[in-house]
Amino acid sequence: MPSIMKILLFLSSALATSLSVLVLGYSMSTQWAETTMECTRRGDTFTNGSALITWKLFEGDLNRDYCPLFGKAEKFEVIPKLVETGEVPSVVLHALVLCLLALCLLFSACSILISLYNSVSNPYETYMGPIGLYVCSSLSACLSVLVLILFAVNLTVTRMAEKLVKHSAGITPADLRNESTEMMLGYYLVIPYTVLSLVAIAVIYIYDQAAYTHRREQQRPTEDAPKEIMMY
Repeated sequence: MPSIMKILLFLSSALATSLSVLVLGYSMSTQWAETTMECTRRGDTFTNGSALITWKLFEGDLNRDYCPLFGKAEKFEVIPKLVETGEVPSVVLHALVLCLLALCLLFSACSILISLYNSVSNPYETYMGPIGLYVCSSLSACLSVLVLILFAVNLTVTRMAEKLVKHSAGITPADLRNESTEMMLGYYLVIPYTVLSLVAIAVIYIYDQAAYTHRREQQRPTEDAPKEIMMY
């Protein structure tokens, strides 16, 4: 039967990971970024329009105000729309972001199961012990950081927002400039997910160090005993 300390620490780790899953789940359902740009009809000498794109992971909103003609608001599914624009790098990066987020949730679920299993049993030092939790939570934290980098690169380096607006404008040529992107709540919520994954690791590390110290203290009387006594 595990000790009270072990039960509390592993349950605390499971709680931290469960909170991180809730945070990431809400993050994946809300806005991740907004992209704005100025827009004119090709040949105009002044700027008279703008476009605003609100990005979520699976869908988005495009609002064109006289960009290049009159206003129009439309909803779109992100990956199918990017495929239509022909921006292959953007499609690949966005699909990679979604896959990494799915892996984050998978590894977090494994961390929760391992924590709960350890809270009611005493497994050996295998993948079902602290080692397994270290691996799963570390992968969750690392992959979530990679998600932040890839999503930001996809919006700021590739031309997917510009291509999206031009594709929506149809045959009317438009000049786009002064593009700017602001990250929203969904993007920043990945950060607390990463922190909570690291908290789960820290809690189990505390248990691991305490268990190691306890084992050393139990071995010390034997190590310090006289050789004559140990012979019997």
